[in-house]
Amino acid sequence: MFDVLIAGAGPAGLFAAERLSENGYSVVVIDRMPSPARKFLMAGRGGLNLTHSEDLTAFLERYRQAEPFLAPLIQEFPPERLRRWCEDLGEETFVGSSGRVFPKSMKASPLLRAWLRRLDANGVRLLTRHALCAIEGDGPLQLRTRDETAAEDTAGEGALQSLTARACLLTMGGASWPKLGSNAAWVPMLEERGVRINRFQPANCGFQTGWSDFLKERFAGTPLKRIALSHGGKRVQGEAVLTGQGLEGGAVYALSAEMRETINETGSATLHIDLRPQAGVDELAAKLSRPRGKQSAATFLKKVLRLSPVEMALLREAGDVPSDPESLARCIKAVPVVLDAPYSIDRAISSAGGIALDELDEGMMLKKMPGIFAAGEMLDWEAPTGGYLLQACFATGARAATGIAAFLQSSKGEQTT
Repeated sequence: MFDVLIAGAGPAGLFAAERLSENGYSVVVIDRMPSPARKFLMAGRGGLNLTHSEDLTAFLERYRQAEPFLAPLIQEFPPERLRRWCEDLGEETFVGSSGRVFPKSMKASPLLRAWLRRLDANGVRLLTRHALCAIEGDGPLQLRTRDETAAEDTAGEGALQSLTARACLLTMGGASWPKLGSNAAWVPMLEERGVRINRFQPANCGFQTGWSDFLKERFAGTPLKRIALSHGGKRVQGEAVLTGQGLEGGAVYALSAEMRETINETGSATLHIDLRPQAGVDELAAKLSRPRGKQSAATFLKKVLRLSPVEMALLREAGDVPSDPESLARCIKAVPVVLDAPYSIDRAISSAGGIALDELDEGMMLKKMPGIFAAGEMLDWEAPTGGYLLQACFATGARAATGIAAFLQSSKGEQTT
């Protein structure tokens, strides 16, 4: 029998395993994939944005409705501590021009290899291709797992086996990128025990819109650089990509929560694109008041404002292009695009929804399932890209480790031995 079984070998689970094993607890980590931390490695392909360097007050506001829940956890394990942890594993960090924090190697694989070596030295046992499929018993926890490498049973899904532990931590991820392991297959297992699960929805995702055939055929895959996007009173500068389905990219992801909720409420959301955020309406109108002569509108706009072909196409997509300078300037500053739906959740960077936060106690234990804890993206919180996702996964894993240790040391925890 192990002290702790952790289901899910992502950042939250591995960090909790590290904390617990350092304190002398025997830990086994299982994961349904052939290797651990696949989504972590995928994030590393873009440089592994670990966290962010901004002021902690502003940092915590990024978690929106989940801020009251996550704030004390992140205050206990803030960005500077995550950076020190990374450096203790031999990977120095740096702050980029945007304030984002990266390892100097700009890769996840060296950090993960060092991390797994530390866990192995601590005695943590890692079982890949093992999926948690049932939790049984009120004494020592009987955890039914499926070994997908063993001979198949009559259901054709691999042989079943039981593992016994004094406590269990669930860190099986949300519902985005299912091919990397997070498929939310655990939802029925918890709902059967009365745990409230809020519906999963895509977060940090692109959005669909009904482009004309001309725009899709001519400009799908074209980047929109140095723009600003606005929706619901929030404005973000950055870049986006026009796709055959709609729009995606960093600036779109930053507004994804607000636009998704508008679509949920009204059926669509209007996004405004500022093609020239560095110039005001009056400045643009003055330039557009210059004599055009015999130039076509496209040639004139290209020369006066350096509008690209894709920007001209976006203007035309929004309707008739105004002829008077001030109206045209206002249109260039706020090209409307009607969004119909977010991209499917399997294409989203992260997900909203999951275990309702009020189902957990302060130690991250499920109130309706004593001895069962949860952390990471299984919980109902969301955050923008920029390091906020990983920071919260580490912080929830750290708090869960503290909660598990307290549970095991309590009289109730001792009774399960």
